[in-house]
Amino acid sequence: MTDLALAVDIGGTKLEAALVTTDGRLVDGSRHRGPTGRERSVADLDAAVTKVVRAALSSVPDGARLVGAGVGSAGPVSLDDGAISPLNLPLWRGHPIARQVSELSGLPTTLRLDGQCFALAEAWVGSLAGCENAIAIVVSTGVGSGLIVDGRLVSGRTGNAGHVGQMLLRDVVDGEEPVEATVERICSGPGTVAWARARGWSGTTGEEIVADALRGNDLALGALRRSTRGMAQAIVSVAALLDIEAVSLAGGLALGYPGYVDDVAADLDRFSVLPHTRAVEVRRSSLGADAPLIGAGGLVFRL
Repeated sequence: MTDLALAVDIGGTKLEAALVTTDGRLVDGSRHRGPTGRERSVADLDAAVTKVVRAALSSVPDGARLVGAGVGSAGPVSLDDGAISPLNLPLWRGHPIARQVSELSGLPTTLRLDGQCFALAEAWVGSLAGCENAIAIVVSTGVGSGLIVDGRLVSGRTGNAGHVGQMLLRDVVDGEEPVEATVERICSGPGTVAWARARGWSGTTGEEIVADALRGNDLALGALRRSTRGMAQAIVSVAALLDIEAVSLAGGLALGYPGYVDDVAADLDRFSVLPHTRAVEVRRSSLGADAPLIGAGGLVFRL
């Protein structure tokens, strides 16, 4: 009998469910997606969860059994009661997602922050495999992250540990007043676009800013350099505190712009004072969009 985990990932625009094997693979044909979004009602969101979970459950192959369920969600989360209150889903406040998934599946269900699931996946079967101390960061619409310390996923008192996106930075650009803002505001796709538009760039999306940067547009290049500079500062701070050995970067902005990872690595050296922060390896995610679901499955097999 083959053991499988039910994995659920909940984000600001979509939710997914799939089956995950004990060696960190998604079962072919088991992945199902539903819509989320700020405008969705509680009933709509509940129905979407029910639909994708039931679809995944129907995909269990012959000779396999489900042994548990894992849920990764945008935060904040509450481990005490298995509830979520995603900032980008304002109508879902204190929603008991762990109980909902458990009742739908009949399985014991574990909840963690989505960035933590990403880190768990990369440390299990991805770019951080073999690392005892590391951080995984997604740079996209927001900035999410998760920490591996002494070989273990760090969840924290409430379940919200490792949220690098809410750390504060001081951004300094030549000829401008210094700006104090969160890592997410400075480094995310929308933050990068907003900075460029305020200076005359006419595009509206992260994809456009990457395309213009590849064509040599100075404003687009400057905006992306601002993001990589802020990301390097954040990583140096984490490394100084936790003595990490590597960071894995993922997300539409970090992987969409070919120079992003290399620029962050170069800036690590620029901002580092201590030898152990300068030695941190900056890696590209090897799991990409599969990481959140693999990590949610890992909550069953690897936590």
